Amino acid sequence: MAVKKQFNSFDEVISGSDVPVLVDFYATWCGPCHLMSSILEQVNAEMQDRLVIVKIDSDKYESLASHYQIYALPTLILFKNGQPVDRIEGVLQKPELIQRLQSFL
Repeated sequence: MAVKKQFNSFDEVISGSDVPVLVDFYATWCGPCHLMSSILEQVNAEMQDRLVIVKIDSDKYESLASHYQIYALPTLILFKNGQPVDRIEGVLQKPELIQRLQSFL
């Protein structure tokens, strides 16, 4: 289950975590984003102690999406120690996503 939290800045989100942070850039109108959302729920349930998943609405945070060059949705960026270490564009099924994330955990 996703939990909504408020942060003062995006840097606080990606740098303030002891574990890697997977950021899901999505839009409410994006069909594949809805599919990815349910996959991320499953990934979160399986990896909750080793990973934090954050959802960012690219329409509401256009400057953030522009800064990270989000041109396709959904786009997932994995941050470790506040730095981007992996980027995934499009939908990835749960087994493939978990396998890809394992190498960074």
